[in-house]
Amino acid sequence: MEAWAGPGAFADVLDAARTGDELAFSKLWQWLNPALVRWLAVTVPDGGDDVASEVWVSIVRGLDVFEGDEREFRGWVFTMAHRRAIDWGRRRRRRLHAPLPDGVDPPSPTDASEAVWEASAVEAALALLRRLRPDQAEVVALRVIAGLTVAETAGVVGKSEGAVRVLCHRGLRALERHVAPDVRQRV
Repeated sequence: MEAWAGPGAFADVLDAARTGDELAFSKLWQWLNPALVRWLAVTVPDGGDDVASEVWVSIVRGLDVFEGDEREFRGWVFTMAHRRAIDWGRRRRRRLHAPLPDGVDPPSPTDASEAVWEASAVEAALALLRRLRPDQAEVVALRVIAGLTVAETAGVVGKSEGAVRVLCHRGLRALERHVAPDVRQRV
């Protein structure tokens, strides 16, 4: 998961991004955004792109105060993403309870865009993760998609390392039960 070619490469890119170097910032984005978007697709299925945008705005604002290596940066970003996902969920719940003005229908997703996503292998994997309990899905996604360690994941979700291990183990076992019947049918 690390995309840096040698010792100090991440620090150099980070320092350049802090000074406003757009190429350096784009390297950070290219390195981390795919995992961020996939993780958000599990934790915030209806608003992952919006939350990802909020996270990157927060990164830009906080880049000067961040201190650490690439693993700590990844943890910092996913901690922000976790917080933004919680905020998004709160805003969504408030919107769901707010009545729409007369004559306004709630927006519905386009069938074409859903069909494209559902056809992809990535979406199939994310759909499986969404079948898990939310806490299990979040922990499994942080460990597998984001590549965080148990300690980093515990820091992001605010749980003990033991709780993270249990949630991850139970989540992976549940996924195995979801996938195993499909595999047996094909054999």
